[in-house]
Amino acid sequence: MTTIDQQFVEYIVKTLVNNPDKVAVDRKIDEKGVLLSLTVDPEDVGRVIGKRGITAQSIRMLLRALGTKQDARYNLKIVNTDEEGGEAPAPKKAEKAAEKAEEAPVVEEVEEEVFEEEKPETSELAEKTRAELADLDDLDI
Repeated sequence: MTTIDQQFVEYIVKTLVNNPDKVAVDRKIDEKGVLLSLTVDPEDVGRVIGKRGITAQSIRMLLRALGTKQDARYNLKIVNTDEEGGEAPAPKKAEKAAEKAEEAPVVEEVEEEVFEEEKPETSELAEKTRAELADLDDLDI
């Protein structure tokens, strides 16, 4: 028998993932409150967690709101099923960048001569504007 909290989490998560039939929510009660363990297909874990964990935080916030109505404290644990013999975890971004840096060809540094800044050529419009401003300064107002 599934409780309302399990149904609530299942409903939210099933709308987010590509494989809704692999969504499972286990419920345990301990001294800290109700622990809901969420298991999804390994390719859907990123969708449930979201960028910087924002989606998971949102689900937890909705659970807290449900908890205030049910007078219970809910905790959500997203179970990582990759560790149980799935594919090897993908290399982290830093490791990928290091590998690319090792493969990149080495470019020799070339010393450049420093030239004095050349005076930019002034346009006719700028010269005309300067002359008009000088004429305005001569006026006694």
